[in-house]
Amino acid sequence: MFSEKLLDVIKHPGVAAIATQGEDGPHLVNTWNSYLQLPREGCLLIPAGYMHRTEANLARDNRVLLTVGSHEVAGKMGPGTGFLLKGTAAFVSSGPDFDTIKAKYAWARGALVVAVESATQTL
Repeated sequence: MFSEKLLDVIKHPGVAAIATQGEDGPHLVNTWNSYLQLPREGCLLIPAGYMHRTEANLARDNRVLLTVGSHEVAGKMGPGTGFLLKGTAAFVSSGPDFDTIKAKYAWARGALVVAVESATQTL
């Protein structure tokens, strides 16, 4: 599911944006590409230190959009590329996915587990 180009983007410095739907409209939160963990095919794990509104939004509607990008990876039209990921997500605070995150990020209060349904290169 994850192309080599997407995997390359995740390995390079960049920002990831996470969009959820709240009662009052869309909500965005950012994290770093370097925080994204790929424990298995089609799954992303993201450490959550705060993300309280994101957690509340996902409890109501588990759909999520993420964008990831890096100016260090060649894109379709030159330097830099990005991806739009669509899927569903949940917060976990126990179990193997949480343990994976907590082992690397002691500050994490939870793990955002994203089941990626599609990944489209946008740049």
